[in-house]
Amino acid sequence: MTGAASRGEREVMDFEFEGELWYWRGPSPFHFITLPDDEAEAIHSLANEVTCGWGMIPVRARIGKTTWRTSMFAKVGGYVLPIKNSTRKPEALLLGDRVKVQLTVLAATN
Repeated sequence: MTGAASRGEREVMDFEFEGELWYWRGPSPFHFITLPDDEAEAIHSLANEVTCGWGMIPVRARIGKTTWRTSMFAKVGGYVLPIKNSTRKPEALLLGDRVKVQLTVLAATN
């Protein structure tokens, strides 16, 4: 992955996986990719070490040429990665697309 952790955080774990882009129409509509079970289990095992509160897991993600920072959150026993429009549009991602994701789990350092 490109880019190093920012000052005050450290890289904990790297993953590369594919997932399907889906849309949640709830009160705050957003696009997501659900992490595969193996990756979700690995993140769950260190969640207490890296959470930034309310179970949110800080990450740096990359799809294609677009890299961004966000936080994943737990959903139905796994984790979901929010996909911002600033990533989705330049990468021409459509609902249902299988997307290759590079992901680095980050943790704050004291």
